[in-house]
Amino acid sequence: MGGRLARVTQEARRSRAGRLTERAYRQWVLHPSWAMAAKGATAAALAWFLGLLAPAPFSEYPYYAPMGAVVATTGTLSRSARESVQAIGAILIGAAIARGVDLVLDPGAPAIAIAVGIALLASGWRRLGSMGSWAVTSALFVLILGAGDPASYVGAYAGLVVAGALVGVAVNFAFPPLPLTPSELVLDRLRDVLAEQLEALADGLGADELPSQDEWAQRRREVEPTLAQAQEAVSRSKEAVRANRRARRYRDWTTSQVRRGGLLHTLAAVVDDTTRLVAEWENRELDEVALGPPLRPPAARALTALAAAVRSLDSDGTDPEALTALAEATDAFHDAVRETRGRSSNQDYFVAGAIVLALRRSRRALATEVTTLGEPR
Repeated sequence: MGGRLARVTQEARRSRAGRLTERAYRQWVLHPSWAMAAKGATAAALAWFLGLLAPAPFSEYPYYAPMGAVVATTGTLSRSARESVQAIGAILIGAAIARGVDLVLDPGAPAIAIAVGIALLASGWRRLGSMGSWAVTSALFVLILGAGDPASYVGAYAGLVVAGALVGVAVNFAFPPLPLTPSELVLDRLRDVLAEQLEALADGLGADELPSQDEWAQRRREVEPTLAQAQEAVSRSKEAVRANRRARRYRDWTTSQVRRGGLLHTLAAVVDDTTRLVAEWENRELDEVALGPPLRPPAARALTALAAAVRSLDSDGTDPEALTALAEATDAFHDAVRETRGRSSNQDYFVAGAIVLALRRSRRALATEVTTLGEPR
């Protein structure tokens, strides 16, 4: 029975409908904004109907409920709950500002100017976070739209936003986001950028003519933007597991991403330092270079080995064979540095020593990752 079910499943996957379904699911997973849009639309519609069914005066302003629902579905579960509370706080502060201004001034330009000015100051309060702008919106709505019956309007406005936010939180709880696959792809992209930078360095050191400082600059990869994206992605994954009922199934994957992100951050710093050292002290515009013809070939081989080890890094760790090759190439470069230093009495080779330390630091980090990520899950 089990074998027959497995065959049927395999045939279904191979069918055209199965391939299309798998492709659509992959696109859905790779674009978490689609799920967020679907949840936001669902929550807004449910909140709208809730507003229509509410008793007066709430039912007179049903459009405020979807506003609260959208706020509560635009992030992770913990973030949606936090931002809902912040938005409600900002709305109440804005309403209080408008009511205070309304007590001393008639509706008009002066009242609007004072209310908006005070609300803008209040919106910068750290505890309101990114939801602080709701204070200004609330102050304007209460001052202008609620002028006829301010007490009823404030109650309906705040109450419907709260109800809508609760609907949004409920929808987010039922379908909590867990964007691990997009985060994994961003980490892969950072890994590949670092490997490409190391390969560019090795290629320059192995060239027939040593690059100039400008040519080294042309070989430099833009690591910082990708590094920032990777850090943000890992932070988002860590936040997504809080109070997430799906998190237990993917706890190991989440832990792996955090560790891998930390490792790539370390490697990015090492690669940046090495790139700067090589470009500054090993270019053809200098009368005395840091490595010279004897050390450039072993340095290039060591950097190539490091690039291969970095490129082999995935969620299971680093390829052991790549680590062994890196250790051998690093030792060979170190031996070459000592031998060359022994033959020279007027050069210290500090830069070469710094590159050796960078290679060893990278290997130690990658080797630690193997023992950590390579455990059974």
